[in-house]
Parts: sequence; structure tokens; C-alpha cells
Amino acid sequence: MPKALETVLEINLNHLEHNYHYLRSKILAQTKFLGVVKAFAYGSDSVKIAQKLEKLGADYLAVAYINEGVQLRDAGVRLPILVLHPQPINFSTLIDRCLEPNLYSPKILKQFLEVAKEKKQKDYPVHLKFNTGLNRLGFSENDVDYIIDELKERNEIKVTSVFSHLAASEDLEEKEFTQKQLEVFEKITSNLNDRLGYTPFRHILNTSGIINYSHAEYEMVRSGIGLYGFGNDAKIDAELKPVATLKTIISQIHKIEPGETVGYNRAFTSKGAIITATLPIGHADGIGRQYGNGKAFVTVDGQKAAIIGNVCMDMIMIDITNIKCKEGDEVIVFGENPTAEEFASFSKTISYELLTGISQRVKRHFLHK
Repeated sequence: MPKALETVLEINLNHLEHNYHYLRSKILAQTKFLGVVKAFAYGSDSVKIAQKLEKLGADYLAVAYINEGVQLRDAGVRLPILVLHPQPINFSTLIDRCLEPNLYSPKILKQFLEVAKEKKQKDYPVHLKFNTGLNRLGFSENDVDYIIDELKERNEIKVTSVFSHLAASEDLEEKEFTQKQLEVFEKITSNLNDRLGYTPFRHILNTSGIINYSHAEYEMVRSGIGLYGFGNDAKIDAELKPVATLKTIISQIHKIEPGETVGYNRAFTSKGAIITATLPIGHADGIGRQYGNGKAFVTVDGQKAAIIGNVCMDMIMIDITNIKCKEGDEVIVFGENPTAEEFASFSKTISYELLTGISQRVKRHFLHK
């Protein structure tokens, strides 16, 4: 593995393949698999990840917004792409680029029907999302009558799938709540299928759902964070491999005397003689100020080096007093040690937020294509 010569985010596509096969092993062979590649594929690279998932045999992809789907189509990705949170202003573009919308409310359904009619569509594939307890997006159970009435004698769209989202699938203490969600979903889909006259496929399981509730895999499952190496559980994390490793280098080394301060607002005062290193990465790259002042560490030559002082826009300073290193040496911000989940925990957040926050100005390097 090449040493970093600047700040880079290394994306290991072999690790992605490992994670995909691990998650696949938890479901039946005939169950469809949707890979979530929204938010630049959780901060990595949506095009490269989508292309790899397509080669691996994934059945569907999902993005949050229509422009994310357009980017994949422009790159030649041919898999069906579910747009999880489409906006009506872009419905025409969505149809032009053969993207499939999540219709989640009476208003959105009505607006999409109008655009589909204007564009002379027939049986355009759409997905209906129902709210079963997350209370974020989705039709209510009581909307089934409205949906059936709207679709009656209309041929512009056809419901490809019906889905929902679990609120706490990773927390086994919330098993009763999750089971209630599954029961509500079962009731909704049974009612809808009986009245549509055909049978859309169903999906409700996310990564943690695949692990903890495989009995409810239905016809498709969805995975986001699991593909990138995290399963919301230490035991599952041990089975997965982090796809992204954030690396940087030492730009300059300083000897700090007792009583001297380091960084903005003189936030760090040295109690003794120490040695610091300045790294070319900062909050503009996704390592926020919350990680400064000793809250987080990076790894230099396999040893922990605490971040000291306030994180700057383009730089951080670390304590390398007892570490043998020199200017130009590689530094691991997160990867295998610490992992993104461990690094995120230093500021009481989660790997999702850390990974998706890595700036696009950080170069992406791909390993084992």
C-alpha cells in the first residue's frame, strides 16, 4: 500500500467487495440487494462505488436526490436507481434519466402523476414509502384508500416496490418497537397488494435489519453503512472491513518550550517541553473543531498522537513528543486504527457523519480496482 504524499482518502474496493459478500451471505440467494450510494457513497465516491456494486451483482442502487442519480447515469451506470427524497422541481429530469422516485405523500404522488402524464409515460416505475414509526417520510397507513383511488384507471405509473424504514434496528432493547413496525408494514403491504391487482416487491431492512431481523427480508434489502465497513455493532464491525482510510502527512515539526501556546486562541499551553507536528488537514476537510484540544488522536508510526489546540481550517497540530518520525512521514487519521467509528466517538457522533463530511477537496485514491 503506497505511502501518502498529501492528504488523501484511500478507497479500498476489495474491502467493499468483502462487505457486499458478507451482507449477501445473511439473506436468501433470490432476495434482491440494494446498495445505498447517496452522499458521495458515504463520503467516498458514488460513481466508483456504484460501478463496483454493478459488477458485483447488486440489483438496485439508491441515492437521496435526483442530481446524484443523474451523475451516475452520466457515468454509464445502468442499474435501477431509487431516488429516496426527490423534489418535484426535478421530476422531469428524473424521468428523462430513467430514475425511479420514492413517492411518500399524497402531494408528491399527485405532482408526479401530473408530470408523468405531461411526458406521456406508461407504467413508469415508482416506489411507495410508508411511515411505520420513524416519522420522517412516508404515507400513513390511512393513505392506502387515497393511493388506490388516485391510481384507479391511471396507467402513467406502476408501483414497483413498497417500503419503509426501521427506526432502531441496531438496538435490541427496542426489539418490541421494531417488531411493531414490521407488523404495521405487513398489514399495509397486504392491504395494498390486494387492492392494486398486482404485487410490488417489498423492502424494510437496512444494514442492522439484515443482521438482526433477517426473517423480514421480503423481496429486497437495503444496505448503506454496512457496505462501507460498519454494522452498528462491535461484533459485526469485526466481520466487516473499512472501505475508507483517511491519510495525511507531517508538514512541519516544532519544539515547544514550557509555557508556550499552540494554535488559535492559544487554546493549548504546554506544561513541559514537547514536540508537535503540523498536518495539512483541517475542518474544511471534514475534521471539525470538536476533535481538537486532546479529544481525538491520529496514528503516527503505529502510535497514538493527540490533536492539540484548536483545529484550523486547513491544519491540525498533534503531539509527537515520544514518537520517532520526521517531516513528510505518513499519518493515519482513521482507517483501521482508529476506525471511523472510533474517531467519530471522540466527539460523541457516529461514523456516518464523519465519513460523509470528508470534503470533496480531499483527493480520492482507489486501491484494488
